[in-house]
Amino acid sequence: MAVEVALKMALQYWYSVGNPGKQKVIALRNGYHGDTFGAMAVCDPVTGMHHLFGEMLPRHLFAPAPNCAFDGPCPDSEMVAITDLLSQHHREVAAVIVEPVVQGAGGMRFYSPDYLVKLRALCDAFDVLLIFDEIATGFGRTGKLFALQHAAVEPDILCLGKALTGGYMTLAATLCNQRISRGISDGEAGAFMHGPTFMGNPLACATAIASIELLLSQPWQRQVANLNKALGEGLAPAAELPAVAQVRTLGAIGVIELEEPVDMQTVQPMFVERGVWVRPFGKLVYAMPPYVMGTEDVAALTAAMVDVVAQL
Repeated sequence: MAVEVALKMALQYWYSVGNPGKQKVIALRNGYHGDTFGAMAVCDPVTGMHHLFGEMLPRHLFAPAPNCAFDGPCPDSEMVAITDLLSQHHREVAAVIVEPVVQGAGGMRFYSPDYLVKLRALCDAFDVLLIFDEIATGFGRTGKLFALQHAAVEPDILCLGKALTGGYMTLAATLCNQRISRGISDGEAGAFMHGPTFMGNPLACATAIASIELLLSQPWQRQVANLNKALGEGLAPAAELPAVAQVRTLGAIGVIELEEPVDMQTVQPMFVERGVWVRPFGKLVYAMPPYVMGTEDVAALTAAMVDVVAQL
């Protein structure tokens, strides 16, 4: 729902400030933003669900996914395609939406924070809003409280969810800067036109506050760093296996990428037999453990992941 709200917010902003022609969005290939109609429309058109619902979805624009490593710079060549899209279509583009630093369900791809710096500059140059979808990365998952902090870049609109409540209640949040807030409030409607029945649910909001307070009261940075070390050490042996293309970790995320897609019906029971619950998809066997998981449990988890992959 946070992404639906973000897209709606971007469109209403441009309508409110007298530029209703800006109706399209630029998203990235390999991106994933959710399963509702607006969110589906900005997911990767190949790996998403466009083939099922394509006739119903708005038609947006897609730029290549960043191909620059997380720990390196983003060369200017990486920005050519999205620069061309913005140059050609900026008069009809309301916003660019990306998952900062980590593309999640579209491939667990980690990319350079420098890409976000250059993307922010492009959006400013072409007068296009920038939306960050941090539903998967927010609240410490990448080692920073928010993934955007790796680049020290602020979006115009920010989507949060999942860890917002620690998973105890369903809740999402969409934040915006003063420019967006004022533009919408001063417009024809006078307010953001969105009001689901259970929006601002008091119990869910109380849960979110308690979860955030608990997170910030703990040495979460050290816990995530310990998880990163344990995941890296535990998954390292998988890099030598013939079926494996790459092993990578970032914060509390550990990924084994295979050369070929896994057979879920075969692989899922293999994990259960080893006492762990892992949900692979496509070519990926990955884990995003809770921050409270101890070293022994991480070792058991990673050993099972490596063992199962070794059987493939």
